[in-house]
Amino acid sequence: MAVEPLSQKEIEDRLAELPGWSLDKDRLTRTFRLGSHFAATAMVVHIAQVQEELNHHSDLSLGYNTVALAVNTHSAGGVVTEKDFELARRVQDLAQGHGAD
Repeated sequence: MAVEPLSQKEIEDRLAELPGWSLDKDRLTRTFRLGSHFAATAMVVHIAQVQEELNHHSDLSLGYNTVALAVNTHSAGGVVTEKDFELARRVQDLAQGHGAD
């Protein structure tokens, strides 16, 4: 099944429901701050698990107390699709449990 790119309006509407997320060129991006490096590392592991479940992976970066994601859909030509928002929503939900802001 082909994955279709979202229009600019669809992207803007979906971003309105995801605080802290933004569109940077052709990717959804978000940086989370956590209380410690250990907390950030635990969140990275949790995100990796979700990405495996969805079979959809972001560029995921671990800083001292930060976790950054950038995602688009490579199989659709490197554009933003519903798959990217599904991952973003899942990450947003799990971030609260890790104390991320």
